[in-house]
Amino acid sequence: MLLWWSRMSRDRRRHGGSDGRPPPPPRRAPRPPEQSRLLPLAVLSSLIAIGGFGYSWYRRRSLEERVTTLHPAEAVLSAEQASAPALHWGTYRPQVYVGMRPRSPRGVVTGLMWISQSGAPSLRHTCEQGDGLARYGWLMHDGLNFGIQEIKDSGFTLRTEVVKRPGGQHGGDWSWRIVGTPDDVSSPPRLVSILFYVATDGQGSLTPHLDGRDRVSSLTGTSEELGRFRIHLPKPAGGGGGQISYNHLVTVCPGLHHLTDVVRSSMRDRFTHPAANPSNKQRYFGLDTYHPPSHPGSDHSQVVIHQVTLFLPAQVEILFESDSFTQRPGSLSGAAFSTELEMHQGSFEDRFRERFHLEQKGFLPEQVSFAQAALSNMLGGMGYFYGSSLVQSRYNPEPVFYPPAPLYTAVPSRSFFPRGFLWDEGFHLLLIARWDPTLAWQSLAHWLDLMNADGWIPREQILGDEARSKVPAEFVVQWAENANPPTLFLALQQLLADGLVSSEGLQFLRRAFPRLQTWYNWFNDTQSGLLPYTYRWRGRDRDTLRFLNPKTLTSGLDDYPRASHPSDDERHVDLRCWITLASEVMATICRLLGEDGQRYVESHEALADNVLLDKLHWSERLGAYADYGNHTQNVALEWERPRPVPGQDPRSVPPPRLIRVVRKSPKLQLVGALGYVSLFPFILQILSPDSPNLGRLLDHLRDADRLWTPYGIRSLSKSNPMFMQRNTEHDPPYWRGPIWININYLVVRALHRYGHMDGPYRERALGLYRELRINLISNLYRQYKESGFLWEQYNDQTGRGQGCHPFTGWSSLVVLVMAEEY
Repeated sequence: MLLWWSRMSRDRRRHGGSDGRPPPPPRRAPRPPEQSRLLPLAVLSSLIAIGGFGYSWYRRRSLEERVTTLHPAEAVLSAEQASAPALHWGTYRPQVYVGMRPRSPRGVVTGLMWISQSGAPSLRHTCEQGDGLARYGWLMHDGLNFGIQEIKDSGFTLRTEVVKRPGGQHGGDWSWRIVGTPDDVSSPPRLVSILFYVATDGQGSLTPHLDGRDRVSSLTGTSEELGRFRIHLPKPAGGGGGQISYNHLVTVCPGLHHLTDVVRSSMRDRFTHPAANPSNKQRYFGLDTYHPPSHPGSDHSQVVIHQVTLFLPAQVEILFESDSFTQRPGSLSGAAFSTELEMHQGSFEDRFRERFHLEQKGFLPEQVSFAQAALSNMLGGMGYFYGSSLVQSRYNPEPVFYPPAPLYTAVPSRSFFPRGFLWDEGFHLLLIARWDPTLAWQSLAHWLDLMNADGWIPREQILGDEARSKVPAEFVVQWAENANPPTLFLALQQLLADGLVSSEGLQFLRRAFPRLQTWYNWFNDTQSGLLPYTYRWRGRDRDTLRFLNPKTLTSGLDDYPRASHPSDDERHVDLRCWITLASEVMATICRLLGEDGQRYVESHEALADNVLLDKLHWSERLGAYADYGNHTQNVALEWERPRPVPGQDPRSVPPPRLIRVVRKSPKLQLVGALGYVSLFPFILQILSPDSPNLGRLLDHLRDADRLWTPYGIRSLSKSNPMFMQRNTEHDPPYWRGPIWININYLVVRALHRYGHMDGPYRERALGLYRELRINLISNLYRQYKESGFLWEQYNDQTGRGQGCHPFTGWSSLVVLVMAEEY
């Protein structure tokens, strides 16, 4: 452009005006030749400067927007799959004890709260560890048609049952049944309030219909996704001989994450209305009024809340009916509900038996029920979320909102992590795909459709205000340079393992292929090391003063010991192994689709080369594989206690703090930490079955002074100086000793494989497999029976569950260990 302008200027000076005519005669004496040349050069320089500034601005703006520019390929999830009627409604609100919603961005949301009115009233709504429930979770859930959940509160039990009935254009009907029973029938009657709510989530309308002054008998409503619908609220059964009281509230709510507060603030003292004896009144807290903000705004939800207060035992039903379901064979209530529930329950048990064959493996009925509950909690914990992540790249001065998107995914924990995690989901799908491959393909499609143009997927999906309300501020923003283990390839490897891919799977692969290519390239572009075929996790904590060992959250292994002083020289063996797996899966996909996959074949051959792997990561002194980096083990946390200088006000002296002290300077070396990272070439089955290093790793596995326990393989060797050491004053050990089920599953799976391959360690691997499998199953079953939950991790000394609970994400992989499905 500038060259063209320069030529035109020259031509105009030479030939006159732009029309080619001679220039008019000058009105004053011409400038000297030197001055005549200076003017266009000055103009040219200015234009160059302006153009350079414009280009710089355009480039900076493009880079700022790049992080929020979605991948240009066709969406993996087709419109037909996204609107699948069978999946439209579900228990897609894992963050609450009882809830239903459709798979639509602004759909009608329903849920349940309850209050124990005997003793100190306690409102239950969102799943909270602080509620102290003795047990809650799904006993049966098939991920599609029905679910049975048991909730043990203080002094009573709620059994929640849900059944769906397909029909019409909007996902059909569904019904809930809530059965409340006292734990001790000889104790005084227990008064409980059940509160059912419906919220429009910002669009649609709701109209309650009253039977008398307070009882809502039904609601009618409309929404863009559901059309017209009706919700029936039949009179409860039981309830202390008819001594039942009703309250309701019609209001607006500034977001679903404020709904619990809205209910609390609307409660007032009430009295029951006894049917026979007026003197037998009992005080309780009931809905009265709520005063919303004076200018609620368009994003506020219209909410109708129906409260029924009764004595246990009692039974409450809630029926949702879609107007587009015109051939309904009667209401899904009473005996009809019981019949369909029993039918689904029988189908679930038959299907579970056919899929996992646990009875044939000698498991007792109560152990089979434990496995059914583990699977059901995984399936019942699948949620549908919609919203925008808060993201940032090096080019963004401030965090920006990612494009709004849906996500259908399992969650690690309903109480503590009720949202999607990229590295967790790959493990979740190993179990989900064994039960129902369609659910797995759906989740994979949702995750891959979150990819941006560069190939980055935000590793933690905190979508919308309700999700953000459960996350500490420092973890909300997702950084575009930060990866997470690409465990979706682990799930794809299993789905493609037998080479017989369904038409559904092939359709997925064709649509997903451009994104999978970009994702693979993104890892190789952004996470590569300084040497060929080496990789380094970005996003390590750089504060070498605060942490005993700077964390690597991006690896999924958080505080597992890496190089003590983060640097660009690092190479991480676990990431290298993940890319080895990804290369193999990409080559398989290319073969299935008839695409040229030679680059993936060559990459896999190079990355799986045991000689090169040993050269880069084998530590002879450790007798295991290791990271490499700028490292020293001579570090410790010590208290720094500042003292006031003369004349300083003692109150202005900073408080003591725990800081890291380095007693010996670091140097570039292999990191001497034996633990989960050391096992990756083994657990991702990259080692040759005749490799002598395999024998060394098996020795470490079975060494009780290193990794072996009666409850599973610990995450870090007891001999490591950082074993069970705090990382800061406030950070207890996380991946520094406790037993994690996802890695133990990979260990069991690898032992099973090497135990069935020809090689010098075959019998050794098979013996360890049998022993470790029994240890894992026995401990998880025992802890579940004692505590009522699966846990995030398990204590390496006692086997007791610890961390958050219920953690029915990857801890549910115990089902596959029981079934020997690898």
